[in-house]
Amino acid sequence: MQPQKVEPHPLSLIERTGPLQKEDPTPLYLQLQKILRDAIEGQVVKAEEAIPTERDLAEEFDVSRITVRKAIDGLVSDGIVARRRGAGTFVTRPRVEKSFSKLTSFSQDMISRGRRPHSRWVSKTAGAVTPEEALSLGLSPGSLVYRFHRIRYADDTSMALEYATIPAYCLPSVENVGASLYEALEAAGHLPVRALQRLRAVAFTEEQAEVLGVEPGAPGLFIERRGFLSDGRTAEFTQSYYRGDAYDVVAELNG
Repeated sequence: MQPQKVEPHPLSLIERTGPLQKEDPTPLYLQLQKILRDAIEGQVVKAEEAIPTERDLAEEFDVSRITVRKAIDGLVSDGIVARRRGAGTFVTRPRVEKSFSKLTSFSQDMISRGRRPHSRWVSKTAGAVTPEEALSLGLSPGSLVYRFHRIRYADDTSMALEYATIPAYCLPSVENVGASLYEALEAAGHLPVRALQRLRAVAFTEEQAEVLGVEPGAPGLFIERRGFLSDGRTAEFTQSYYRGDAYDVVAELNG
């Protein structure tokens, strides 16, 4: 029987770099980490593509899986790759800067960075305001509000979970909102002109992590926003959960 020919991994790196230098004083995990980093920066492995598995890298470079895991851990910490449960380790896209100095929508943020924004609506409903919403929106008990829950995407990557509550006086009906909530508010003449935003770090629950394609307990950014009309009335109360591995928050400060 002819011995089975073993094909090289489609993303074989050792053919490009040669073996690790085991006589070099530089730790092996740092050598491997540099090889992976260079491959990603040189687009040998592109954004959203998987890097070789720990087992494949261990076999290819003749090191332990602990060494490989330590090399990859450094790339994960730097936000260069991200582990996806049950799928592997993937190269991340460049992080998005979320500015706190300008009132912009998610779509505007993505378009300005050359990304294609889109959403998947989870629900659009109408109902009486809850006590928390009434306090945040300045509404009387029993007031009608519209609630919008959606998953926000940049290109094909899920980026955030968003829950928005809008007073009924800002929109003709819940069905007036199509692809863009802000476009619907602008068309109705009730686009916010200023906003207050609050930010805190959170750890994603198992349910949130599954939707966003990250590990349970992964870090996220919780941003709560209240948008106001020119007459001082509140036009929106939005709570968003952004992926911590995809966003940097930027604020311009003037003295």
